[in-house]
Amino acid sequence: MTGEPANRHDLPASREAYREACRHIPGGVNSPVRAFGAVGGHPVFIEKGIGAWVTDLDGRKYIDYVASYGPLILGHAHPTVEAAVMAAATRGLSFGAPTIGETDLARRVTSAFRSIEKVRFVNSGTEAALSAIRLARGVTGRQGLVKFAGCYHGHVDALLSAAGSGAAGLDSDSVRGESSSTSVLPFNNPEAVRETFRNRGGEIAALIVEPIPCNMGVVPPREGFLELLREVTEEAGALLIFDEVITGFRVGPAGAQGLFDIDPDITLLGKVIGGGMPVGAYGGRAEILDRLAPQGDVYQAGTLSGNPVAMAAGKATLDEVSADGFFDRLEETASALADRLASVFQEAGWPAVIHRVGSLIGLFFTQGEVKDFEEARAASGDRYAEFFNQMLERGVYLAPSPMEAIFISSAHGQEEIEKTTEAARESCAAASSDS
Repeated sequence: MTGEPANRHDLPASREAYREACRHIPGGVNSPVRAFGAVGGHPVFIEKGIGAWVTDLDGRKYIDYVASYGPLILGHAHPTVEAAVMAAATRGLSFGAPTIGETDLARRVTSAFRSIEKVRFVNSGTEAALSAIRLARGVTGRQGLVKFAGCYHGHVDALLSAAGSGAAGLDSDSVRGESSSTSVLPFNNPEAVRETFRNRGGEIAALIVEPIPCNMGVVPPREGFLELLREVTEEAGALLIFDEVITGFRVGPAGAQGLFDIDPDITLLGKVIGGGMPVGAYGGRAEILDRLAPQGDVYQAGTLSGNPVAMAAGKATLDEVSADGFFDRLEETASALADRLASVFQEAGWPAVIHRVGSLIGLFFTQGEVKDFEEARAASGDRYAEFFNQMLERGVYLAPSPMEAIFISSAHGQEEIEKTTEAARESCAAASSDS
């Protein structure tokens, strides 16, 4: 590979915006992956987005496969969601008091997920995770946690151990926040799970997992693995927490648990249920959720939780995704893109593994299997960085980290698939000639 990627040179407005941001914001960004540390160069500053496209400060347009890392399942500036947000905003942004909108969205969530009888709204996936852990500890009277390397559940101390580097924006070895109460296991490793529960079962309050990890790329669970997690937690009297902040209402109308027909004790939600507004949620059986204050003895509160603008955006989004055939059409688009990319890499002689679940696509430049964090991390980050920058130059905006997913929205269509395929073909050719 030769020279600096073009985005380091020919986006002067973004470059200057980044320089100014670094004067006032740590690293110039408010979430580490945005800094382009894994791909080189400076971040692209986005000015606006419409449908499947975003436009940067320099006026360049890109097909967007980041989709705000998942929430924008309808694409940018969807008219129904925008109308709902503006209508809600004219009535007030926040009250610190209950609104009917909270109940409306809660009803939509509980009707979609068999395992959720009640739900509590918060402001982020991280807040949902830390609140669910506190609830699990209160319900079980235990402190121990089990998580999996590469599964990211937000910047909670007990859950940052071996966090997915895509979400953290760092190699996991440099992430601080390990906790002696947390056991970190390799994903898709049944024996490690069995051994941990044999040794620590009586101490474990909860096992938390992304049922389809999306923060080490997209890594599907092997057959029977999630079923094993349900079995061992039930036997140990521990709670099973599914982190569906990404997969909820994205891989299907009932998330990953609907695909695999498994009921966790607590489910974390976010992203899609806020339609692009800040939101998180955790829900489960009534007997568990009723332990929360003011009804129960586990305290959790939030000034802006359930704010009416986020609730309106979420309800409008869920109204759209509940239309007949929505997820079938979304899957067709994602399948077409995954197949096209696989063909391009095969033609170029690039070793690549592509995983797809619903509208989530994981791309790994490797010859081997990818079933856990170590194998995902071993895939070629250098090749991804080159591919990312070549695609960016050709108007395709992928996540600036090999440990993130490609997100498909309902706004992506045949035009976007064709343009992406051609850009990928040209990018492979350009990168191969430069190497």
